[in-house]
Amino acid sequence: MENQFNVTICRFHTKAKNKLLIIGWFNQNEIGGNQLLVCLDKKKLPFSMEEIKIGGTSLRTRKGVTVNRQYYLWVDLPRSWRDCKCLEVKNFYNGVGNTAYSIPVSTLKKYEFYVQKYIDSVEAEKDSFQISGWYIDQGGIELRFLDDTGKEYPVDILRKSRSDVRKQYPENAPEEVIGFTACYTGDVPKKIRIRFEGPDRHAEDTATLLRSPVGKGVSFVGTAYKKVRVYYQQFGISATAVRAVEKLTGREESEYNTWLEEHSPSGAELEAQRTHKFAFSPKISIVVPLYKTPKKYLVEMIESVRKQSYENWELCLSDGSGEGSPIEGILRKYEKKDSRIKVVYNRNQLQISDNTNEALKISTGDYIAFTDHDDMLAPDALYECVKLLNEEPSTEIIYTDEDKVNMSGKEYFAPHFKPDFNPDMLYSDNYICHLFVVKRNVYEEVGMLNSEFDGSQDYDFVLRCVENSSKIRHIPKILYHWRAHKNSTAGNSGCKSYAYDAATRAIQAHYDRLGIQAKVGMTEHTGLYRSRYTIQGNPMVSVIIPNKDHVQELKTCISSLEKKNAYENLEIIIVENNSEEEETFAYYKELEEKHSRVKVVFWKEKAFNYSAINNFGVKHASGDYLLFLNNDVEFITKDCIEELLGPCQRSDVGAVGARLYYGDGTLQHAGVVIGLGGIAGHPFYGFPSEDVGYFGRVVIAQNYSAVTAACMMMKKSVFQQVGGFDEQLAVAYNDVDLCLKAGEAGYRIVYNPYAELYHYESKTRGYEDTKEKEERFQAEREIFRRRWEKILRDGDPNYNPNLTLQEANFGLDMEGVSKQLY
Repeated sequence: MENQFNVTICRFHTKAKNKLLIIGWFNQNEIGGNQLLVCLDKKKLPFSMEEIKIGGTSLRTRKGVTVNRQYYLWVDLPRSWRDCKCLEVKNFYNGVGNTAYSIPVSTLKKYEFYVQKYIDSVEAEKDSFQISGWYIDQGGIELRFLDDTGKEYPVDILRKSRSDVRKQYPENAPEEVIGFTACYTGDVPKKIRIRFEGPDRHAEDTATLLRSPVGKGVSFVGTAYKKVRVYYQQFGISATAVRAVEKLTGREESEYNTWLEEHSPSGAELEAQRTHKFAFSPKISIVVPLYKTPKKYLVEMIESVRKQSYENWELCLSDGSGEGSPIEGILRKYEKKDSRIKVVYNRNQLQISDNTNEALKISTGDYIAFTDHDDMLAPDALYECVKLLNEEPSTEIIYTDEDKVNMSGKEYFAPHFKPDFNPDMLYSDNYICHLFVVKRNVYEEVGMLNSEFDGSQDYDFVLRCVENSSKIRHIPKILYHWRAHKNSTAGNSGCKSYAYDAATRAIQAHYDRLGIQAKVGMTEHTGLYRSRYTIQGNPMVSVIIPNKDHVQELKTCISSLEKKNAYENLEIIIVENNSEEEETFAYYKELEEKHSRVKVVFWKEKAFNYSAINNFGVKHASGDYLLFLNNDVEFITKDCIEELLGPCQRSDVGAVGARLYYGDGTLQHAGVVIGLGGIAGHPFYGFPSEDVGYFGRVVIAQNYSAVTAACMMMKKSVFQQVGGFDEQLAVAYNDVDLCLKAGEAGYRIVYNPYAELYHYESKTRGYEDTKEKEERFQAEREIFRRRWEKILRDGDPNYNPNLTLQEANFGLDMEGVSKQLY
């Protein structure tokens, strides 16, 4: 059938008896004129169906159709279903159909009391293992880890949120969808049994811990067949065969690996780099602390430095393994082989900061780069840094994009394409991380690594460096490969809780040094941090709400301000814009009689002009802070205004925006990217509310070039300094333009996800659905394009040129990549 229905999940409801959930998608990405039937022994069953958007992500079928919709079929089974033989999903179009899916009842019976669970990964070494996965807690599920003899292993378990899994289990509360990482140190068995035990059900997975010659291992869990089956349903038998062979032979080539190959320098380009003569050729000291590093990784790290196309470097190694170091022999051979390699041999075992400091002591370079003992540099990493230093001689700090490399060193994944320097993001996450290069004078001013922050000593060091330099530049290229395995935070967010505590203290110490009154805490998302700013004084906030009729929406907005808002020193200015309904004016009168802080001002012009209306409202504002609100928003969190006001009080901040949701809970706004969709767009538009986004960018405070004025706080002084809203932009891009003007004046724009509201959007004005409106929109678009041509051409500094501007998901820009996977 042309519009085939593909079933990817069939499972029982986790709470209701005799109820199934069947999830699938159509080849044409919509049901169209098709009709689905669910039959049990050829008798139709009642079911309800929901169309669910896959938030911001999509897959591509064999025929090139982008699929971003799933269909959830909730099926009620009769009490007698166990006496039947087969359940089928049938797909009909114009009376002609086929069986899209079938499952024997004998198989269904096996899953009736199944524990919904999955093991994502298992990693092992000689003396430790780590297991990650998830399960649905259907009443007191406990985890146990045993070997074949029944010996139980006492593991440390970190439980965490799994928003990705929650999408597939909508009937469960967030706290019932449990992700976990289990860590164990000690003798490792050949096999481990993972038991999920509950009062009325249990399940078990078995993982074989296979050790490689270098002492590392990965496991095969008994779920490979299920993955292949789903992949076949999505992409077809040919692609599945190719993918299966690549998996089994270790030659899997992902979309990102294809991209990386095309964006890496060729042999000829590297040779040209080696012969290139820079006007400024600084020595770069690469500082690496070593501790019983596996020989394979140590050699790969050293060779990645020796293969650099820029040759004026020194590799400063400190072996903190202590007496009888297992890597001393390798290090002494390399010292003899290459005079640029220098080693400190420590007779005592050293912690990470002290070990790094020993390497720093022998460094003599003009710039210092930091590398972990098992990671690798791209061959042009130092060349690109020196190239930037020649182009921007004032640069004192450089950081680059990075990715992760698996334990074999052959597969690259999880690329982190970063923004240019983004201080609010740095307060939320050590996104700078690798590769980090700092000028010697900055290092000498801030001092060595501080052992008080071991585990996040690099985070503390980066924060101290950026305090002492504003000459920070970012190279948007993958120049660092971070080894993802158990002993690195890159591959393990579950077994280094002390590191996250140290990170919290490092950010707090940064604030304390700068005199910023804020308190730092961890979030539910491991490795991401939240800053709560102390409100200075009790400033008045002027809330400005344009309105034309739509009393119910306005009532919801005002009611939420009254009942779901804890901040009291505010005035509410409703800018009346040519309403026609008597009910509207009656409500205005009621508001002003009941609430002394509400006033209605009247805009007389007939033509709709959002910019002029808000500028008019500001003229009546008494507050030092302006909160622009659409009339179709509703507060969710009581501290929303405080969350906006806190960062807005900082001297470097001009405006702060909120996280907004549609009425159905999907994301409407989490910042604005210039150039997205052509001019400007909202990243993560339509994502589920629980989605954290690309490297957590939905859920962390950060700087964007703009935020939406549907809910935006701005200093009144900044608003006046930049001339307010441009009234030439009557409808489109006026808030983005205002933010860019503030940015041009030297102020930062902050997106704060902890200020949360619903936004029911466009109920006041309507859509661009007439010729006149479309012409106006295009005219305003052209004004914006001409005015901000440079940023549109050069790219949004808070985005990354390697990411797509066609979709809102921070996806990889594959334009120009000739080699396709399948």
